[in-house]
Amino acid sequence: MSNAILNMPVTPWWKQRWPWLLMLGPASVMVATSYTAWLAIKTPDAVVVGDYYTQGKAINQDLRRDRVAAQLGLSMTLGYDVASGVMTGRINRLDTGPLMLHLSHATQPEKDIKLMLVPDADGHFSTRLPMLERSRWVVLVEGQKREWRLAGAWVWPANRSIKLLPD
Repeated sequence: MSNAILNMPVTPWWKQRWPWLLMLGPASVMVATSYTAWLAIKTPDAVVVGDYYTQGKAINQDLRRDRVAAQLGLSMTLGYDVASGVMTGRINRLDTGPLMLHLSHATQPEKDIKLMLVPDADGHFSTRLPMLERSRWVVLVEGQKREWRLAGAWVWPANRSIKLLPD
């Protein structure tokens, strides 16, 4: 039997399938690591804030504006109709001054939308709006003088409308 084993033809290692199969795992990890490194270098960190201390101080002012909205008893509803490309809503306040609406994309600041809304005497308003991207939007509504604010998160299109209440 030992003669049969010794007389078998020897093939080089690169013609065997087992070394290639064993190298497939580490090779795929190296490709995935290269791709991840490329993504990390080419994609900006939009979520990371450079001046977090200033933003932390601004939170106190935002909380004050939330309390003013609560004292005024403000609330607002927003909805978006895809077919007509129109955002409609209603705010329950007496004066009909313009409102500032900020729709902030959760991760990409270049997709943020800022609109000026002018409600009628009953507080209803509508405005044309380009197609909203499927995303989580941070919604902020402020008075013209920024004395109050209503804020909330809107996952569109899972939620067709949103109701903003003061915190």
